[in-house]
Amino acid sequence: MTSWQDPDAVSLMLDDCETWAVVGLSGDPSRTAYSIAALLQQRGKRIVPVHPSAPTVLGEQGYATLADVPFPVDVVDVFRRSEQAGPFADQAVEVGARGVWFQLGVVDEDAFARTTAAGVAMVMDTCPAIEWRRRG
Repeated sequence: MTSWQDPDAVSLMLDDCETWAVVGLSGDPSRTAYSIAALLQQRGKRIVPVHPSAPTVLGEQGYATLADVPFPVDVVDVFRRSEQAGPFADQAVEVGARGVWFQLGVVDEDAFARTTAAGVAMVMDTCPAIEWRRRG
């Protein structure tokens, strides 16, 4: 367990946050982002696809950028490589998200420091599916 998988931050996002912007979500069902977005929906979360082509995915309208989303977002869930993920954490802070979630294998310690210093909860290098399984 690393410092960037704080159980309180995980609980805040899984239990208290409803609207999840999924960065990198396309309509390709073979991609992990798609299966995790579907799981979030099954768990009662509203998903918001964020992808340059702004596709409608799993019945939800997509947006090209986080700034284009016309309503509040609770969590920004990032499916991008580590070297591309940091700016999405900064954008999450800018749009007033309550949490930032970097998926399994995605780590940017500088982004983590900036985000948590701004008072926004953040977890990295884990997945909602894994965290829900851990809870039993």
